[in-house]
Amino acid sequence: MRPERLVPLIVACALFMEQLDSTVLATSLPAIAKDLNEDPIALKLALTSYLLSLAVFIPASGWFADRFGSRTVFRAAIIVFTIGSLLCGLAQSLPDFVIYRIIQGLGGAMMVPVGRLVILRTVPKEELVSALAWLTVPALLGPVFGPPLGGFITTYFDWRYIFFLNIPIGIVGVALASRFIPDIREEDVPPFDFRGMMLSGVGLAGLVFGFALLGQHAVEPRIALAVILVGAVAMAFYIRHARRTERPILDLKLLRIPTFFAGVVGASLFRIGIGAMPFLLPLVLQLGFGLSPFASGLITFVSAAGAMTMKFSAAPIIRAFGFRRVLIVNCFIASAFIAVAAAFTPSTPHLVLMGALLLGGFFRSLQFTSTNALSYADVPTEAMSRATSFASVAQQVAISTGVAVAALVIDAMRAFHGRMHLTLDDFSVAFLVVAGIAVCSVFFFIRLPANAGAELAQRKVKPARMPEPPGEMGSAG
Repeated sequence: MRPERLVPLIVACALFMEQLDSTVLATSLPAIAKDLNEDPIALKLALTSYLLSLAVFIPASGWFADRFGSRTVFRAAIIVFTIGSLLCGLAQSLPDFVIYRIIQGLGGAMMVPVGRLVILRTVPKEELVSALAWLTVPALLGPVFGPPLGGFITTYFDWRYIFFLNIPIGIVGVALASRFIPDIREEDVPPFDFRGMMLSGVGLAGLVFGFALLGQHAVEPRIALAVILVGAVAMAFYIRHARRTERPILDLKLLRIPTFFAGVVGASLFRIGIGAMPFLLPLVLQLGFGLSPFASGLITFVSAAGAMTMKFSAAPIIRAFGFRRVLIVNCFIASAFIAVAAAFTPSTPHLVLMGALLLGGFFRSLQFTSTNALSYADVPTEAMSRATSFASVAQQVAISTGVAVAALVIDAMRAFHGRMHLTLDDFSVAFLVVAGIAVCSVFFFIRLPANAGAELAQRKVKPARMPEPPGEMGSAG
């Protein structure tokens, strides 16, 4: 096989392993909670810790690849992810499990971005479209196969095998990377923004993880609030640092670009609502409806199938109606399908459940595709890598926040009714709350001009320059 095809295939397999692991775990949360003697809602920490680890370490991936070589970093990332998987399979308590998921996230944060960077730097331009297509396949197939596979393993074997399966895949990945991945590095690497990395990492982790700790019976509320306060202070210091630094690890100046602001901030609000779904659906189907993990996975996978179907329809829809109109109208439709889940009951026919999830996944994917494309519509070429890192971090933070919000609503409902067990009403309120958060993103899209992102279809508009900072913000910098 030619290198321009083999290298993307190796990277695609790494992406598939990472995507499959995340979606498989969501289906198995109730079983893991039972085995670890924990409240199922407490397992939100296993999801948020992994996503936050991605958010914290993704911005550093490009610098490490430039400094130490793409093959070295990619291979090390697979090893770290594999070790984290082994430790997750051996975990005996929730704190252990959370720590091991953070280790997994560290590997995942370096593995996929560095692999994508290898492709961009090694594959000839005439082969680039074909090579990048390999990356979209695992990103789509992982969420499709993940829920039923995770449910099957959990129902008929043991949830720990979910993580043990990554070990042979990781070993093969390291061997292939050692032989076929070129060790590309840059000669002139700018200084690493270590202070920005520390401040943004502590800030993001403190805000989201502290929020996730609220409602935990093992942690007093004042401790969770203290963690949130530390995160808020760290983020305030980071904002000050970013304004004074030429190349901060997260470039806040990008938010002055209207389309990037709407595509990242507005989409983040929408992702908070959507990010809660993989957490809520398996819980309500297994704990509320009494389904097995396997049966639950066979129902929830259709959401990813609907998302895959949309990939073939998004471009002509956007071309026909424009970004602004699609984002506004589809925001209401996609949010409505989140709210519909609040009406699910054990007597609801499974075909009706699957139909609603299929359509919900279809419109959710349209919103994601539109915002992802719009985000980079006016970003200049020289700022593209910084914009990609910023958007990736925002995405992971929003999804982890969605999980934390949904869990907090369920905990609040249980406390309000004075009970420890979960009921369908608790889940119904959670679905409605996250749907309400998602629909609020429409206010960011309404402000867009009617021709926002038009150049993506025409390709005749000159690349945008970074806008000059307004007087007040400029003086702060």
